[in-house]
Amino acid sequence: MPRPAAVRSTNANNAPLPVNRAERIAALDVLKCEVAQCTLCPTLAKTRTQTVFGVGNPEARVAFFGEAPGADEDRQGVPFVGRAGQLLTKIIEACGFTREDVYILNVLRCRPPENRNPADDEVENCRQWFESTLRVIRPEYLVCVGTVPTKALFPDALAIGKMRGKFYQWQNSKVLCTYHPSYLLRNPEAKKLVWEDMKLLLADMGLEVPKKG
Repeated sequence: MPRPAAVRSTNANNAPLPVNRAERIAALDVLKCEVAQCTLCPTLAKTRTQTVFGVGNPEARVAFFGEAPGADEDRQGVPFVGRAGQLLTKIIEACGFTREDVYILNVLRCRPPENRNPADDEVENCRQWFESTLRVIRPEYLVCVGTVPTKALFPDALAIGKMRGKFYQWQNSKVLCTYHPSYLLRNPEAKKLVWEDMKLLLADMGLEVPKKG
């Protein structure tokens, strides 16, 4: 997916942001190492198998932003690889992309015990990591899948059913909110709503909806 030529800018500390692919990969590698040593959430640091960083294209036009790792992700160290992740992959592929075209990350880098919802303090502790990651990638479009990532960006967010179907702005990214794949596994009828959101995304990107085989 081609993206417009990048312009070197700065972060809050006036440090230049990485521009080319090599610089972005290097910056993400540094963040990944820092995340692996994070103990800001003592319970999560104690119960995790490993931290789960983001994966994908460091120059992606689109990033998919989820909630937190589950058991499969905690074991493999890769976001969205369980049942919900397999469904997300199908959604991505239905849009004409591959996982390697986009970037995939979660609000939390550690699995909450028993897959419970992230606590507010855990989200705030991990904010530095997901915001730093997004500053490196600077996606044109950010797809929030579920309530947790939506509220992480927009604290006053309404229910997903009221947020979906239109774009919002977060920093330099256009944000689209939609249902989490795990919700779709429990409520298959909502898949058509997510597909409507993906068609809205593609249209705004100037891309055609792929024809089904």
